Amino acid sequence: MLSRPFSYLFSISYYGARFKGWAKQKGQPTIEGKLERVFRFVLGHEDFRLIGSSRTDSGVSCRQGFVQLFLREKTDLETLLPVLNLNLSGEIVLNSVREVPRELNLIQAVSHKTYRYFFAEEHSFPAFASAFVTQVHQFSPLDQMGEKALIFAGKHDFQAFCKISPNKTDFVREVLEAKVYQTKEFEGPFFPESVYCFEVTGTGFLYNQVRKMVAAIWHFSSDEIKERLAVPEKEYKQVPTAPAHGLVLWETVLRDF
Repeated sequence: MLSRPFSYLFSISYYGARFKGWAKQKGQPTIEGKLERVFRFVLGHEDFRLIGSSRTDSGVSCRQGFVQLFLREKTDLETLLPVLNLNLSGEIVLNSVREVPRELNLIQAVSHKTYRYFFAEEHSFPAFASAFVTQVHQFSPLDQMGEKALIFAGKHDFQAFCKISPNKTDFVREVLEAKVYQTKEFEGPFFPESVYCFEVTGTGFLYNQVRKMVAAIWHFSSDEIKERLAVPEKEYKQVPTAPAHGLVLWETVLRDF
């Protein structure tokens, strides 16, 4: 990247259902892969580098994230923004762009992220709602889910609430806020009468952590959640992973730079 002295920061949104996550995979549709193809076509060359502020999982959508572009030559990307979005076909939208110092480390610049997970009961669940809302057979009453969400707040070892990868050794993450409420984000004939939201804000998250936290507030007792946080190294039965399509990276906040 030292050979590419010009750096640009894009705000990005995308609908994740048709993609196998952010990171490039051979033969699979991904956010990073489509961005690279479109930038290559619009810029007319491949002498660039892209970095995303988050690596969302397969099927997860993003309302507000960031992507950093490194180029060898100064380029008027604001003028190119409509052309980029036209070729991204609406599933991915680059909302804005600005030049930033090349020294900006986008990953380290992230202060915190907020995820929202939308779900509803199975009764009278319109088919179109499944694009953004998960249909759940049965879950705890709203007040109980709210109480269980509060247990996650603070700094904990979350290895009992994530998918373990072989090279992962640090499972401590800080949850700044976690709550559950009935939301009005989705209303009308295409959605259930009552849609609920689990909202969590943290400085960083492990693989599948948010979706396993969601499943825990649906089906686990408060005592079970507390035990797994207090004794994370114990061998527990795996927490189910809530479906991806209900999850949205709602907001990404960067530190001042």
